[in-house]
Amino acid sequence: MVSKFKATIVKFDTAYPYGAKHEEFAKLAAAGRSSKDLLVAEVGIKDYGEFENVDLGERFGVVKENFPVVKLFLQGRDDPIDFDSTDYTEDSLRNFVRKNSDVYISHEDCLEAFDRIVDKFIVEKDSKKRNALLLEAEAEAKKVRTAEDKTSAGIYVKILEKMLEKGDDFIAQERSRVAGLMEKQKLTEAKKKTMQAKLNVLKSFEHHEL
Repeated sequence: MVSKFKATIVKFDTAYPYGAKHEEFAKLAAAGRSSKDLLVAEVGIKDYGEFENVDLGERFGVVKENFPVVKLFLQGRDDPIDFDSTDYTEDSLRNFVRKNSDVYISHEDCLEAFDRIVDKFIVEKDSKKRNALLLEAEAEAKKVRTAEDKTSAGIYVKILEKMLEKGDDFIAQERSRVAGLMEKQKLTEAKKKTMQAKLNVLKSFEHHEL
């Protein structure tokens, strides 16, 4: 599959798909419109009547028993990468693209410059180099202008500081803590918005685990 896009994510499915998984993929398609480097596409396979796209399914080893099947095609690479996670959600699909390509899909409350730093921080195990990345994030935080971006930038910096202090397990622990607070406590709308922003930013630290 040749494409002018850096990455093309394709869902092979029935000709008339429906259900939760189809809706999650539709969310990815909506988010993907923000990226000029990503094409989100669907191939509807009809194994009766005119047998639409059956040849494409056979070409890429897709069988209807496994519908929906998601594959990521990268520019300059012949073989696609299979999405094999059992967590079929927009976030999981988004992280699948991000983990396997250099394509960035914007997410609410997340900032690309900081997500790029996170990508390097997570795979870096040397503490001195991690400290340097924290300093880079702090410098980047001084550049943001809007109140919303300042809030997000502060969250990124705080998480990086805590990871240096407590280790990588902090991410899962903090996500569980914040989610629990949102479920159990009565919060003001402003507080809910801030905590949701934190959960959204934490997702940027989790995609390497997929």
